[in-house]
Amino acid sequence: MDDKELMRINKYLAAAGICSRREADVIVGGGGVTINGETAVSGSKVAKGDTVICDGEEILLSDERTVVAFYKPAGVTCTAKDEHADLIIDDVFKYPKKLTYAGRLDKDSEGLLIMTDDGDLIDGMMRAKNHHEKEYIVTVKQEVTADFLKKMSAGVFIPELGVKTRRCKVRLIGGKKFGIILTQGLNRQIRRMCATLGYDVEKIFRVRVMNITVDGLKPGEYREIGEQEKQELYRGVFEEDGR
Repeated sequence: MDDKELMRINKYLAAAGICSRREADVIVGGGGVTINGETAVSGSKVAKGDTVICDGEEILLSDERTVVAFYKPAGVTCTAKDEHADLIIDDVFKYPKKLTYAGRLDKDSEGLLIMTDDGDLIDGMMRAKNHHEKEYIVTVKQEVTADFLKKMSAGVFIPELGVKTRRCKVRLIGGKKFGIILTQGLNRQIRRMCATLGYDVEKIFRVRVMNITVDGLKPGEYREIGEQEKQELYRGVFEEDGR
């Protein structure tokens, strides 16, 4: 941020990697942010040199951006705060600086989360219009049939959401296990798709987000994304977003 630039508070918090802009609006609306000692409101702006406090912690912008691949274990809720959750991300992901997730996994699912302090990257990856690929291996309780695979790949109308999912790539792995590549992220999408077709999910394991994979990681482990991988990720996010 240069000396004359003003930045909206939600963008500032996102750029600092605290959360997405949408989540920042919620935090600000709850009175959890101050700028130079004054409680911020929606639309408040930050100038260079201002002191921003979020939930008691001073928030600083950095030009360096960190991107980490983290294997989220099953049973961990993707949230920064939830008094009703048994385990949240901060309980199992320990890193020297504050990072947040770019796209959630539901509590019962496991696998790859992209963790970063780049709010623009988070927002870009969460834009459904960009059709970013996310790949999963799914285990169900019933034998996977050719008819099931055909219906999943064609898109499934989910009554409770009132929408039909996008066409996707689905492959049989064997028996009660299949692979699926989605380009959208509806709430509990795979579980809802399977349930609509009469299938019960036992396990969902996310193995890839765009060009980043969970290969080599065990539950609770992370690795920093290499420079070449990071450049490819950023190209995929921002070139497709037209930026």
